[in-house]
Amino acid sequence: MAMDEKGLGKRLQEMRRRAGLTQQQLCQAANLSFSTLTKIERGAIKAPSIFTISAIAKALGMGLDELVGTGSNSNAAQQKATRSGVRFIYFDVNGCLVRFYHRAFARVAKDYSLSPDLVEMAFLHYNDEVCKGNINMSEFNRMIARRLGINSLDWQSYYLSAVEPMPGMSRIVTWAAQNYRIGLMTNIMPGLLNELIARNIVPNLQYDTIIDSSEVGIIKPDPAIFKLARDRASLPESQLLLVDDTRENIAQAESMGWHVLWFDYAQPDESVEQVEMALDMDILATEPVSFG
Repeated sequence: MAMDEKGLGKRLQEMRRRAGLTQQQLCQAANLSFSTLTKIERGAIKAPSIFTISAIAKALGMGLDELVGTGSNSNAAQQKATRSGVRFIYFDVNGCLVRFYHRAFARVAKDYSLSPDLVEMAFLHYNDEVCKGNINMSEFNRMIARRLGINSLDWQSYYLSAVEPMPGMSRIVTWAAQNYRIGLMTNIMPGLLNELIARNIVPNLQYDTIIDSSEVGIIKPDPAIFKLARDRASLPESQLLLVDDTRENIAQAESMGWHVLWFDYAQPDESVEQVEMALDMDILATEPVSFG
């Protein structure tokens, strides 16, 4: 059986997400070590044994041929480019596709009679470590609760109850998926992105790749995550666009040769218009249909 080694990791990640499984859950179902699975998904192991792939396919409830596939998407969208030469768009999630921060902090503050600023500072103190996957959600909850001087905290519940789609962005992402190659690249805590997609808060689409910081162990603006994103897209930086709300991330991507667009979540209407212009939506969405 011919195995598409280059696309296997990307395809495995996509199939796992479609099945609604975390890496830990798939490892348990396939009797596979976490280290092996993560190495396969990021391409460090390019040719795993047929026994490993068979176990993964069985755990995902699919045939071996379906899993190994070709790892490529034949959609014509792969061939499209914007006027500036962009062929692949990476969207950030928090602050770009969804918003939550102030509402979640306010709710925690109200429930525990704390200052919202105090809650936010405690959150930021541990945010990088949990987004890198260095600590899990249970550890994060214990650490932030201890810092706030409260008995316990379930941040995931507060986050999911407060998060909402960024106005106008679901429409743009869905349209972009039909016209270009797209992906998600987000600094996010373990398990939260799966929940957002499952609830369709983030559009449940067939993304070309998803780079979840808690799974790859890198956060923006580390140059390594941009190199990983470039490799996953299999395109040069000059054909990549990052839409992100954090200026440090934008600056790093731009310094590496990416096209960039800063999304101002405080002014979503204006930012949405900027994204539409960058993706040539004003042209492509109104092009006449040709039947000849």
